[in-house]
Amino acid sequence: QKNLPAVRWIGGVELELIAMATNGRIVPRFEELESSKLGTCGDIRTSEFGTTKDKMLVIEKCPNSKAITIFIRGGNTMIVEEAKRSIHDALCVTRNLIRDNRIVYGGGSCEIACATAVRNKSFSITGMDQYAYRAFAHALETIPIALAENSGLSPIEMVASARKQQKDQNNPRIGIDCMNYGNNDMKKQQVFETLIGKQQSYLLA
Repeated sequence: QKNLPAVRWIGGVELELIAMATNGRIVPRFEELESSKLGTCGDIRTSEFGTTKDKMLVIEKCPNSKAITIFIRGGNTMIVEEAKRSIHDALCVTRNLIRDNRIVYGGGSCEIACATAVRNKSFSITGMDQYAYRAFAHALETIPIALAENSGLSPIEMVASARKQQKDQNNPRIGIDCMNYGNNDMKKQQVFETLIGKQQSYLLA
């Protein structure tokens, strides 16, 4: 009516997000509607997609939001869920880098280096505590062992080789060459993880 488009139903969470993004106020009654409570945006449009012509309302260029909507489609539910999981993991890594941009090298190199340091420390400890140190060092090496197994490599041989190379070359970046690049220096392969994520893993362990 009066050339004013309207949306029949919007979920409560979406309604709050739209209000925040457009600087608008949620008005329960028409009698309370005022110009000061109206929000603004640059563009509102309806998009159709897919063979079923599903419709989606797109609100863009909002004054109070840098948020975006990631739209995921796939041939079946399993593909969609896997894509959602992968995107969530990537967003979490990005969030961790924003909080703390320090990194450690991956491919199991960090765990092998830490296990070696813990194991060496156990040699200077007397009593039963030394066995706790050695058990923790062994537990750390389960990560590179799992990487080698999942890559179809010999886990004991690969971890022992990486440990020896780290010691001989004094290079803690040596890890498991999961992709068979012929080089197990994780810095050259550009395989790394966020420091904050690795710290949380160790604290939970």
